[in-house]
Amino acid sequence: MNAQQLVDERGDLWLVLAPLWLDREPRERDYAHMVEVIQEHNMTLSELEWMFRLELAPVMSRHQLSIASEWRQFDDRKLMQQLVSHNLRLKGWRRKSWALFSGLTTMMVRHRWVELMNRVQVAKGQEP
Repeated sequence: MNAQQLVDERGDLWLVLAPLWLDREPRERDYAHMVEVIQEHNMTLSELEWMFRLELAPVMSRHQLSIASEWRQFDDRKLMQQLVSHNLRLKGWRRKSWALFSGLTTMMVRHRWVELMNRVQVAKGQEP
């Protein structure tokens, strides 16, 4: 997969989920917009979980650890470049090592992710 395919297939989903890593709790309208975009992608909860752990968390957790990081909002263009670069290299041992350490990279936002997944399940007519 090339960079343009990644942006076309995942870009809007990555950008809508990035605010989970900001220093504020998402608002109702933030969650509603996230659910809307997730539904457009028609992914299973398992696929969403692995996207969260492997495609997003390794990049986004670096923002949380950086002293110079932007905490109120992200530069979408710069963030997309970082996400595409990470995901183009996400093969073999890198994929396995990120899977192994995904608990550490997701722990700061896990409560938000659980809330979002509960809302996705309700939107799909499932029991959370």
